[in-house]
Amino acid sequence: MKMFMKAALTATTLCLSAAGLAQDAFPVRAVTIVVPFGAGSGTDVGTRLLSQKLAEGLGQAVIVDNKPGANGSIAAEFVAKARPDGYTLLMGTNSTHGANPALFRSIRYDPVRDFEPVNRVAIFTSIVVTNPQLPAKTMRELITLGKTRELSLATGNASGVVQSETLAREVGWKLLRVPFKSNPPAMTEVVAGRVDMMFTDIASASGQLKAGTLRPLAVTSLQRSTLMPDLPTIAESGVPGYDLSGWISLFAPAGTPAAVVERLNAEIAKALQHPDVRSRLLDLGADPSPMPVAQFKTWSLGEVSKWTRLVKEAGIQPE
Repeated sequence: MKMFMKAALTATTLCLSAAGLAQDAFPVRAVTIVVPFGAGSGTDVGTRLLSQKLAEGLGQAVIVDNKPGANGSIAAEFVAKARPDGYTLLMGTNSTHGANPALFRSIRYDPVRDFEPVNRVAIFTSIVVTNPQLPAKTMRELITLGKTRELSLATGNASGVVQSETLAREVGWKLLRVPFKSNPPAMTEVVAGRVDMMFTDIASASGQLKAGTLRPLAVTSLQRSTLMPDLPTIAESGVPGYDLSGWISLFAPAGTPAAVVERLNAEIAKALQHPDVRSRLLDLGADPSPMPVAQFKTWSLGEVSKWTRLVKEAGIQPE
């Protein structure tokens, strides 16, 4: 009997040791980051910049998988149902983990219950852009124009919806909203002149801005962007206090081991400190801003409450 118990104890110890080693060894294969918007969006570009250095830190490939649609809900639901082992992650945004619960009558994931917050990646400055043929060369002129006729607005994510509707409520606009799966196809319609305007991240618009096929009018942050210092803020353009910026952050499925979350958090912070990654994100209008896990969890909970409130205050009816 003693021999049996000793053997059983030894076997149990070996199993526990093996489990511990397996967890300590994370990752032993490629990690996938699911992006909720299309290729070329700010979320996509930011994720790809991060993934290159993250792969070096983890010692494994980091694959970027785009799953656009429903303001990011398709990707969020996919990751929420994934195995909680750290190998399938979501690059969440203020759409997936902020506005969506208020924008949709029903979503098949819970931004709080179904995820483990890993780390904040960056805060994105958004800009208001129009087709160059629109008879408004400044943000003040656009505000005036919108009071005389209905403006059409392309939206590719929840940020654009909330930012535009908040502005519309403040200045007395009536907007015709034209939704798209992500910012790049929305922008195509603005460039073609079929839609008047949109709110977008600088990354998505950079090529069109350089080509002159879009006209930038203002930034949505309270302070001017260091990337486009000559561009006024909406607050400067007659809407005092207006301040709405987007963000991207990494989330894992609920139940992912704490040790794995902490490892990912540390590697993300390390990658964002790399001068090349940092400078390239800043060039896109994204401010790298990682946090410790506990701090990020508190912050992300606050963002769900904040964006839900903004949707309601803007009078946006859930779809």
